[in-house]
Amino acid sequence: MTGLNELNSFVDIDWQPDKTAATPIYKQIIEYISSKVSSGDWVVGKKLPSQRKLAEIFKVNRSTIVAAMDELISYGMLESEFGGGTKVASNTWSILMAAPPDWNKYIHSGSFKSNLPTIQTINKLEFESSYIRIGTGELSPELFPHQLMNKVFRKLPSKIPSLNYLGSLGLPELRNSLSKRLAKQGIDAPPSTILITSGALQGLQLISVCMLNPGSTIFTEAPTYLKSLQVFQSAGMKLSGVPMDGQGIMYWQIKKVLHGSLLYTIPTHQNPTGIVMPEERRKSLFDFCRVNRLPMIEDNAYGELWFDQEPPAPIKAMDKNGMILYLGTISKTFAPGLRIGWLIGPESVVDRIGDVKMQVDYGASSVSQWALTEFFESGYYDDYILDLKKELRSRRDLAIDVLNRYLSDLADWNVPNGGFYIWLRFRKVISIDRLFQKALENKILLNPGNVYDFATSNSLRLSYAYASPADFEKAIKIVADLVTSLMT
Repeated sequence: MTGLNELNSFVDIDWQPDKTAATPIYKQIIEYISSKVSSGDWVVGKKLPSQRKLAEIFKVNRSTIVAAMDELISYGMLESEFGGGTKVASNTWSILMAAPPDWNKYIHSGSFKSNLPTIQTINKLEFESSYIRIGTGELSPELFPHQLMNKVFRKLPSKIPSLNYLGSLGLPELRNSLSKRLAKQGIDAPPSTILITSGALQGLQLISVCMLNPGSTIFTEAPTYLKSLQVFQSAGMKLSGVPMDGQGIMYWQIKKVLHGSLLYTIPTHQNPTGIVMPEERRKSLFDFCRVNRLPMIEDNAYGELWFDQEPPAPIKAMDKNGMILYLGTISKTFAPGLRIGWLIGPESVVDRIGDVKMQVDYGASSVSQWALTEFFESGYYDDYILDLKKELRSRRDLAIDVLNRYLSDLADWNVPNGGFYIWLRFRKVISIDRLFQKALENKILLNPGNVYDFATSNSLRLSYAYASPADFEKAIKIVADLVTSLMT
């Protein structure tokens, strides 16, 4: 079984020879591989698929592949190792071309860490329509409000004075609208304390590069979405997972709060577990952080997506001293492609982060900010959210029914009261990596629990928000068979 690290060491091939051309096919293959290596697209050490696999990709006879490989090996560009396949040996083949730089050493010398191999695979295959995605943290295109979008964009030309750059904090009209909306949740956030970001993830990145020192500790729930990212680790910080119970993070298990530490939490419909932290736990967590002078990042990406019972007010509503940086976004409720989020904090912090943001991208999309302002102010957004919650609740119910029919003897799971996610735990220990690989072979893309947890995980993050109910059932039935085979 190919491991994930090995899987990500193979070259990407998105080309096929032209069988109508006068140039022999094996020569076309030589030219293609030569160009990929000489341009630096394929770095030294990258592996090529097996000759059998290459023949499938290029839709040619294996003898054609053998002829091309032999010639490329004779140039010294590729090398073949017994039992180890073929890999790029040099991007200076003979004297037939000038030597390009060895990009491999540059690729791995930057400070920003690569994604985990599993995450790299997920990020790549999420754009392949042939895979059923049952862990994706994104709304289905079927749920996109086309009619509302048309109404809003028809109004924009008369409302937008220009599409020039905006100020460092973002569009004033959008920040005013957000300030009013946040007040309804008990959060006192004047426009001067609101920074518009290119998604909530950018808010985390900006905090990591301009607010914290290398060596700082970030306390967070275990498991957590943050574990699947490399933002803080790339800035020289370390994540420290704190166990959870059914009410959220067990903060009292933090043994020592060091100077420069910070706590990150998703208290409402937590990613990946779906847990909603009750009000009493929120109060006690806030008191713990206040007494220990432990700043907090509260991520409320899923707060509006409750089904039957409205969750408690955000922890930020208790904050009168600027101890909490609060993140919000429309990526989970509406349209990730608009790339709009917001960060709320003391004016001094927001100004500092806004200054760094201007150095990074000179502001989030002006069109997106005007469009979201119109969605908010027109009332369209609130009407849309009501309909979206009904649809998500229906999808959740169907997903739970499917799990009961196919996995009730193999796993346990939560029944979320909102958000996207079902956190499923297998009763017997299985190799989650092998399950991930076998699912890929069946054109199913999973989100394994080990990318979110700090220890070996026997879990999956499932989402009912993206795949259609029919596809979700089809995938779960296959997963159930795969799990049974792995347990025997």
